[in-house]
Amino acid sequence: MWCYFLLSFILLILTCGGIDMTNLKNKFFIFIVFITVLSWKCAKDMKYSNWPTHGWNISTPEEQGMDPDSLLTLSKKLESGDLGYIDGMLIIRNGKIIFEEQYSNNYDSLFNTTNTEPGKYNYYDPNWHPYYKGTKLHTMQSVSKSFTAAAIGIAIKKGHIPSVNEKVMEYMDEYESVTPNIRRDAMTIKDVLTMTTGILWDELSMPYTDTSSTCVKMEATDDWVKFVVEQPMAFDPGEKWEYSSGATMLLAHIIKKASGQDLALYIEKHLFDKIGIQDYFWKHIPSGLTDAEGGLYLRPRDLAKFGYLYLNNGNWNGEQILPENWVKLNTEKYFNTLWPAFKYGYQWWLIPYGENQITMLASGLGGQRMLVIPELNIVAVFTGWNIYDIPALDSWMAMHKLINAVVK
Repeated sequence: MWCYFLLSFILLILTCGGIDMTNLKNKFFIFIVFITVLSWKCAKDMKYSNWPTHGWNISTPEEQGMDPDSLLTLSKKLESGDLGYIDGMLIIRNGKIIFEEQYSNNYDSLFNTTNTEPGKYNYYDPNWHPYYKGTKLHTMQSVSKSFTAAAIGIAIKKGHIPSVNEKVMEYMDEYESVTPNIRRDAMTIKDVLTMTTGILWDELSMPYTDTSSTCVKMEATDDWVKFVVEQPMAFDPGEKWEYSSGATMLLAHIIKKASGQDLALYIEKHLFDKIGIQDYFWKHIPSGLTDAEGGLYLRPRDLAKFGYLYLNNGNWNGEQILPENWVKLNTEKYFNTLWPAFKYGYQWWLIPYGENQITMLASGLGGQRMLVIPELNIVAVFTGWNIYDIPALDSWMAMHKLINAVVK
């Protein structure tokens, strides 16, 4: 804003009194001086802007009203191994990084003890987990689901999808051979977003590698969407919450049908390019569709940009990327889950605390956690790979550690 006032002042000086050749040289000199100052000031404003499109600004816990000792104590706890294999901790407040630490774990050595075949869906393969083929890109696992939900919001804003009340089966032309079902036909995009599809599904009551898991069975097929659509209906849509990675795959298919673009390309164009995420990897399933339920890899700082977008109600530096009410709908109309402390919105976990306050949680297998705490203007990212039988970082505990670290 300061730059615009200065520019207006320059124009006023240059135009006052008309064009007088006797003082044109003086005006030209003034113009050069002010342009120099303007360039310096605007560059400085851009550098210290809170919008991290081109990189995060750095501050300290003290400057942003947090206790450094509390954050350091939490970091040492993570580094000790008492909470499993943690790879990193990143804390952002008021749009600035105030704490960042990475921890070292020997995943090559751990893999050598598993006697398993390598591959992109082998969670013990160090070429794929937790980092992508020797890069700094970290697996996001089910944090990918929150990005997929954002794609639905963007598609609605752009008119590719009319609303969340659209019937899912209207986007499933390829699967007309599926036996008609009144419950399935009534299922809406909103039901899928909130994981209240009514589809018979179970992937939480057993270990993630158990072959009886519906998710594991889906991942063993060539067409994951077909597998999901063909599952029996156990409830009316919207009646009961049931965590389902298959539901997220339906959303990926809907994006492709509605926009003509695969989910990864759609998000790259309409989200990543907007907020400055350039380096990522996204797995694709055998049918060629983006693995929306768990295939994304990102750097922690880039994941935090996504959290910052939600912290700002879907607005990025003046551009409304998500519908204006999208984040509000995500946090207000939530469903109870199997755990009383955790609720569920649009592919985000929600943790109520205090007096009607909500923390948004994007969570993935192995310890991928992003906490967005609007009341305190905090985005926190934790990465790890806790797939071994050891304790893991608890999201509720991490949230309260951060809340308590805020200087009153």
